[in-house]
Amino acid sequence: MISRLSGTLVQTTEDGRALVRCEAITYEILVPAADVPTLAAREGETVEFDTLHYLESHGQGSTMLPRLIGFTSEHDRSFFELFTTVKNIGYRKALRALQLPFNQIASAIAAKDAAGLTALPEIGKRTAETIIAELNGKVDAFLEGTGPMTMAAVPVGRRTLAGDTLFMLTALGESPTEARRFVEQAINSNPDIEAPEDLLAAVYRLKETVS
Repeated sequence: MISRLSGTLVQTTEDGRALVRCEAITYEILVPAADVPTLAAREGETVEFDTLHYLESHGQGSTMLPRLIGFTSEHDRSFFELFTTVKNIGYRKALRALQLPFNQIASAIAAKDAAGLTALPEIGKRTAETIIAELNGKVDAFLEGTGPMTMAAVPVGRRTLAGDTLFMLTALGESPTEARRFVEQAINSNPDIEAPEDLLAAVYRLKETVS
């Protein structure tokens, strides 16, 4: 299973396909609609995706094609996985529907804003109501203020790591405000840490020293 992929972004299409060249191999990666404009401006640059690898059936199911979906962070991948647990929302439908930043969509779900959700492609009134019913109370980790770009004290190049760790902490029940404070302290005190699980351990060590 492919869980992360990096290479040169060759092309981004309007229908949400990114071509990424990794040495002699070029991968086609499906991306959420919200990411298309940003990626289109980065063609020729090195990019990294956290990915989902799945099989898509065609026709009567006799042909299965491997597909990769790419996200700019593990945090976004986790929201996508949660979003696609909703009844009748498959991967393709979710890719087209997620046209806004994921924290904005999470905010609409938390606020039970069915009208805001129906403004998304592929989402009608009944589907919006189903999303709210199934996901309300499950999106706190994805609300505005819990993402990596809100942490001004974290160096820009380490905000994805910080955001992934912050998501793990909030998923474990930590409050977003306190988790963000400890992540900022831990990441700046441990400049050699590169993996979210290692930063998570550093956060808990820090919490023990102040408790």
